[in-house]
Amino acid sequence: MGNLVRFDWAIKRLLRNKANFVILEGFLSELLKEDIKIQEVLESESNKDTPTGKQNRVDILVKNTKGEYIIIEIQQNSEFDYFQRMLYATSSIVKQDIDQGERYGVIKRIISINILYFDLGHGDDYVYKGGTIFRGLHNGQQLELTQKQKELYKVEETNNIFPEYYIIKVNNFDDVAKDTLDEWIYFLKNSEVKDEFSAKGIQKAKEELNILKLSDQERREFEQFLHYWRISESEYETAYITGEDNGIIKGKEIGREEGKVEKTSSIVLKSYQKGLTVDDVLDIAEVTLHQIAQILLKAGEPLQKVAAYTGLNPEEIG
Repeated sequence: MGNLVRFDWAIKRLLRNKANFVILEGFLSELLKEDIKIQEVLESESNKDTPTGKQNRVDILVKNTKGEYIIIEIQQNSEFDYFQRMLYATSSIVKQDIDQGERYGVIKRIISINILYFDLGHGDDYVYKGGTIFRGLHNGQQLELTQKQKELYKVEETNNIFPEYYIIKVNNFDDVAKDTLDEWIYFLKNSEVKDEFSAKGIQKAKEELNILKLSDQERREFEQFLHYWRISESEYETAYITGEDNGIIKGKEIGREEGKVEKTSSIVLKSYQKGLTVDDVLDIAEVTLHQIAQILLKAGEPLQKVAAYTGLNPEEIG
């Protein structure tokens, strides 16, 4: 661990401050290969519907000066349906625009950036990009926009209309920074910025995210976050190994799911009992508000107390 705060904690606590937008803008500019300027930080959940629907928590959702939405999700533990989770997050934002009465033609591009500390899929690279391209089945030609569509939508290609996905597999990075994007990935992996790094925003990150610069309250919150994050990692691994040893599973996939369920309940309860806020529990356990409510109810907490803690209505909790 370096001398800077973890990016997943900073993105929740420090990078929402407009004075620190330059840090996030630097990371996004290096990844997307264009000059990104943030207009505003939006709600951190892509779906604000009642818990009866699927709720997807993202770490930060921003809107740039072109009106495009950028989701930045940070995931620590393995999740087998993570690809579907990415799809759900982008789809939810499209739905929000339609729900607000927007016509199809003004829907802006959505960029999904996923910073992962586990091995998703099968591949040796550490940065992947995905999008939508239409090609002819017979001649292989790419379907292009008409000139009128380009002028109307202010984009050049069809893939600029559909969601664009980036996956950063942090643990695949070999710690050798070959370009400015690698400098940011080095920071994501090691919580450290070298003096010679020159990527956009990286030296500002070194200055503002230094642990020594935190207030006493912020430092206590960060240390508490680290403490419970380490417990989460340990219990996840222990539950997985125990699941295998007891013959509960049929292969590694089921074992991981068993471990994840056991780990989640334990972390939620311990965090709640230690007096952590519901936002801290969301960060550490990577669960939804509805899941927190159900775990607390199962542990014997009164419905009204659970509702007050989570901010959900008793009717929503069910």
